[in-house]
Amino acid sequence: MAANLYLALGSNLGDRLAAINDAVRRLGESLTVEAVSPIYETDAIADQPQPPYLNAVLRARTELAPRAVLELALGVERAMGRVRPAGRVRAPRIIDIDVLLCGGLVAAEPGLAIPHPALLARAFVRIPLADVAAPGLAHPLTGERLDRAAPDPGVRRLPGP
Repeated sequence: MAANLYLALGSNLGDRLAAINDAVRRLGESLTVEAVSPIYETDAIADQPQPPYLNAVLRARTELAPRAVLELALGVERAMGRVRPAGRVRAPRIIDIDVLLCGGLVAAEPGLAIPHPALLARAFVRIPLADVAAPGLAHPLTGERLDRAAPDPGVRRLPGP
């Protein structure tokens, strides 16, 4: 049975907009992409100075199991040249793809947590998620509405459609 899937995309190296668009295209080869949020720019949350991020969220339908979705996301990151330096969790990256939600599933496995554990705390995820959320979408653990988000001055929408 197909599930609603929400993925967060971020990039702060190279042509950030092209990287997000390329990731959406690549993900669309395996998922039915239904909507992509507007693009937002945010300052990096890092222990060392970094360029700002572009962020977006996509909503898709999939028959894939959550672990397969994670593997797909990691495969797209690798194919696009994502490097994960040892010991640097918040290193700059050409692309980052996080699984936010998969239907109403709650999962806690090695390397995979759904809903994403930081989803509620990150305005740069909440705002674009609200842009593409199905009406009435709620966090499966807290029940908090995800189809709306408070504005945040640190999350700046880029001009465009």
